[in-house]
Amino acid sequence: MYVSGRKLRQMQQVIGQLTCSLESGEVRQRAATGLLDLFEADYFASYVWDPDNECFDGRVTLNMDPDNLSRYEAYFQYHDPITPALQRARKATPVRAVMPQRALIRTEFFNDFLYCDGLYFGMNLYAYDGAVNIGDLRIWRARHRPDFDDTDLALLDYLGPIFTNAMRNVHRRSGPRPGEEGAAPEPGGLTAREAEVLCHIRDGLPDKAVARALGISFATVRTHVNSLFAKFGVHNRTELVRRALNWADKH
Repeated sequence: MYVSGRKLRQMQQVIGQLTCSLESGEVRQRAATGLLDLFEADYFASYVWDPDNECFDGRVTLNMDPDNLSRYEAYFQYHDPITPALQRARKATPVRAVMPQRALIRTEFFNDFLYCDGLYFGMNLYAYDGAVNIGDLRIWRARHRPDFDDTDLALLDYLGPIFTNAMRNVHRRSGPRPGEEGAAPEPGGLTAREAEVLCHIRDGLPDKAVARALGISFATVRTHVNSLFAKFGVHNRTELVRRALNWADKH
């Protein structure tokens, strides 16, 4: 495979961005522009899988409409004909490998979500820590460009272990892993709304039910849940409930 000097320089730039000691979202955000330049692409999105709620969270994007992405998070990710298959792949995968383009453009997902921002040809890469999906790279081109080729896939595959290591490191730096002890917020360290959300989570309500109970949007609930994760130093709802109960017993 021939790679031009320009491409090599762009690869080095992306590698440097991925190896910075930053928070998960910052790592992905910094790499976004370099990835679009490297692959001559137009759109970038990245999420982290939430296994407890079975949904994607931690949005990082470039050149995409926030309102359209909110529709994805509230509805289209649950009616997505391509991402579950792409997520199962442990290598860079073009969208055409899981659904032919002619079939994709006939779906609601394409016409009412992807095409609203102009996304046409895509390739994805998903990072795993063991069996846990800890982040992804979703790179898309507009219709006027060609689809991604084997060279593009090979370059993204080369970046795969670097991206995976970066995400693994930031997740481990950001707080204790499940089963480990860690810090908890000081008394009064939660906002009134966070405390309400936490109470509903302890009662076993999923995020959509919490949103209905509090009269707020699903996206707002996810923002509060992410804040609770950060304050309690956890990465999932099970650990959040356990840590919150221990914290309540002490205060």
